Amino acid sequence: MSVLLEFSLFPTEGGESKSASVAKVVEMVAQSGYPYKLTPMSTVIETPTLPEALRIIENAYEALEKHNRVYGCFKVDIRKNRSEGMTQKIASVEEKLGYKVVI
Repeated sequence: MSVLLEFSLFPTEGGESKSASVAKVVEMVAQSGYPYKLTPMSTVIETPTLPEALRIIENAYEALEKHNRVYGCFKVDIRKNRSEGMTQKIASVEEKLGYKVVI
């Protein structure tokens, strides 16, 4: 099974940059050992089960729970009989394009 989780989670207080808070969350994700990718708008992580993906959300909140208000957005793609979904989905699109997408 492959569970792709795309999420963003950050405190809403103040008009300052949220990068320090995002860095705390990304550090937690990196320490989880699951493959992940940081994008300009979110973080994508792949876990073998839904409970593991939801645990990442819980841990991300715990990293930010000192704040009065935390905003979060997430979506999941759950697929049985697949592994390495993060790379397979991109490879499939690149195959149809005929070239590698460079970011």
